[in-house]
Amino acid sequence: MNPYEHEIDPIVWHFSNDFSTFHSTMRDLLRELEEEALEEDAIFEYPVVPTIDTVVYPNLAAPIFIATESARLALEAAQDEDLPILVLAQREPTDEHPFIEDLYDVGTEVTVGRVLRLPDGTQSIFVHGDYRVEVVGVVHERPYLRVEGRRLYEKEETEEDSHALMRAVLVLYEKVVQLNTNIPEEAFIAAMNLESPGWLADLIISTLTLPLVKRQHILEVIDPVERLREVSLLLAEEVDVLELENQIHEQVQMQMDRSQREYFLREQIRAIQEELGEEDEFNREIKELRERIEASAMSEEAKNKAEKELNRMAAMPPMAPEIAVIRSYLEWLLDLPWGEPDPDNMDIAHAEDVLDRHHYGLKKAKERILEHIAVRKLAGDEMRTPILCFVGPPGTGKTSMGKSIAEALGRKFVRVSLGGVRDEAEIRGHRRTYIGALPGRIIQTMRNAGSVNPVFMLDEVDKMGYDFRGDPSAALLEVLDPEQNNAFSDHYLDVPYDLSNVLFITTANNPYAIPPALLDRMEVIEFPGYAGFEKRLIARQFLIPRLLREHGLTEFGLSFSDEAIDEIVRYYTYEAGVRNLERELATICRKIARRVAEGKKANRRITPSNLHRFLGPRRYVATKLEDADAVGVATSLAWTEAGGDLMPVEVILMPGKGGLTLTGQLGDVMQESAQAALSYARAHAEDYGYGELDFDKIDVHIHVPEGAIPKDGPSAGVTLATALISALSNRPVNRQLGMTGEITLRGRVLPIGGLKEKMLTAHRGGLKGVIIPEQNQKDLVEIPRHIKRALQIHAVSHIDQVLALTLLDPLPTDRSRFTRDEAQDS
Repeated sequence: MNPYEHEIDPIVWHFSNDFSTFHSTMRDLLRELEEEALEEDAIFEYPVVPTIDTVVYPNLAAPIFIATESARLALEAAQDEDLPILVLAQREPTDEHPFIEDLYDVGTEVTVGRVLRLPDGTQSIFVHGDYRVEVVGVVHERPYLRVEGRRLYEKEETEEDSHALMRAVLVLYEKVVQLNTNIPEEAFIAAMNLESPGWLADLIISTLTLPLVKRQHILEVIDPVERLREVSLLLAEEVDVLELENQIHEQVQMQMDRSQREYFLREQIRAIQEELGEEDEFNREIKELRERIEASAMSEEAKNKAEKELNRMAAMPPMAPEIAVIRSYLEWLLDLPWGEPDPDNMDIAHAEDVLDRHHYGLKKAKERILEHIAVRKLAGDEMRTPILCFVGPPGTGKTSMGKSIAEALGRKFVRVSLGGVRDEAEIRGHRRTYIGALPGRIIQTMRNAGSVNPVFMLDEVDKMGYDFRGDPSAALLEVLDPEQNNAFSDHYLDVPYDLSNVLFITTANNPYAIPPALLDRMEVIEFPGYAGFEKRLIARQFLIPRLLREHGLTEFGLSFSDEAIDEIVRYYTYEAGVRNLERELATICRKIARRVAEGKKANRRITPSNLHRFLGPRRYVATKLEDADAVGVATSLAWTEAGGDLMPVEVILMPGKGGLTLTGQLGDVMQESAQAALSYARAHAEDYGYGELDFDKIDVHIHVPEGAIPKDGPSAGVTLATALISALSNRPVNRQLGMTGEITLRGRVLPIGGLKEKMLTAHRGGLKGVIIPEQNQKDLVEIPRHIKRALQIHAVSHIDQVLALTLLDPLPTDRSRFTRDEAQDS
């Protein structure tokens, strides 16, 4: 950019004191040239001076800077040969040496009025526009651009509506001049005195700040009335923009005036209060916060941080926006519990009574809590607080056990549900640089607890997710690590907070969904599903008395028979816990309560015969065993989140090419188990009596019913192998035996999980015996005695033992289509 460019104002040039004299001289010269003009189609030669972001219009004066060597040579050639100059605007301002294709086709023929040499070696010329010129040819491009051009003459006659158009344009232009302080009033006065619509359009467009493309477009419009219409549209747009800018400016100015007025009034109030010896509200708040900080039991680091923030707050004006942010931060620090923990109730007998009063069974969980109290009683503060993880199906009492533990210890109980949490900031909080920042849910819950040692339950820890905002399970590592949580760092607090006194208890339905690093920091306690008789006892001791109280039926004397409770458990619920059982019992109580409230006759005892009147027809039917022993059908014992279930496995053979088809929504692990079972069956064909079969002629189809339910896991391996070998050897399988266990390619049977749930479902399904892996015999201690007495339990270590127990004598059938050809054997 030319450093002297800003010193020359085109508007000042237009309307300076010398303009009238210069304009008169130029008009005289123009008149003489017009008298000597050739025909309209005459071609003239012009030295070309390119301009950057400048458009010169006929009848108007403008400054032009000569900054390049080619432009200087063009000016000298015009002066030497007494030729006019053609000014063409560049399409791209970055081109330092433009060619003809880099310039617009229409420019302005100008007359040079004055040349001013600048100290940096460039020149500034003052020119007057004469004609619009269209380039029709190129004479040469070096050392300067010289072209041939044809003048574009305007129509002298005007349309009838041109005067009305000129008047409307002048009204718009007056608004623009009033709103735009960069346009002098002299420009509007000059526009009022013009009688030509074309001249008026050129004058107005030369004073507006518009993009080069729009200014060039106006130059290229030859018809004066059409050109004036185009200018009127641009003026209308300019008026809208200027009015909006003016409105925004007025709003900003009004807001500033209001803020200054409020500040002035507050300063006056402060001065009056000082004269009266009173203390203003802001200083009183600062004093109260300082007293609270001094009296707080927070750590030294936290206290220093609070005092630093308070000093910042005191130095700010009372209406500063950051005051609210600092005040909120200080209130969070002061509201958090600091200092000594609440004393624990060390009475072991009391704790045992509380746990037994609220929960049936759950021996392991109760023993672990009583052990914790005993060690705490002996070791005191030297004991490290454990991190417990309750794992089990829904409705087995995990959350309610946490409440009972808090009651037994005499601590406060708080709970946070982590299901669906995907943002790390939910755990660690947001940094205070964000608008609306808050601490994480750990710190928020600690403030609600009001104690440094509550029983803190993190529910559904296995249902956390992660996305681009971070992994909340990784943030929990610090919370649940006894080596680190004594200095937990929340992003919002920005000071360490001690969580080592908190008794954290997490709950989960599926331990495999918990990240291994997080699971390693917790002590897992399993909450197995309840057997039918256990559910009946829980209903008798806990659920029914509470529901009678809640429904106002205690005096009415409503009772349930054992058979009715068993009926509800077996045919109206399908779960490992007792949550749905409680819902069904509550449904009965509500219906009875309504009849009592209406004064109608109601049943006082619920039996299987009248149960359907309250709950409707049976909703669930237990998995039915086969009516007879069948070939290729074996019964597997499956574990689900709702407990256990019987899962039949079906295998059929058909002519084919040695393919294996698996259906029933089997997962990857279960499909691999099927592949392993088939490989074992083929490898031991001679041992099991079907060596004559040609596997290249057989397609095997394995199906597990209830195909809408996804199934996975390795524990069906022995069942798959048994069903396969049964189909291949044509030997039926004993339907009264359920089985579970993982199989290897060598036929070994490996241990599985969920044995208690599988044994319970075998007993509920009416099986006579179960086959389990030998290494799972240690888990039989968890099985109720009546279950073990009712079932024949066979512990095996190899598939041969399974087949010896399950396969019956072969059935006669024609299998020639599956055997090898004699020619092939020879």
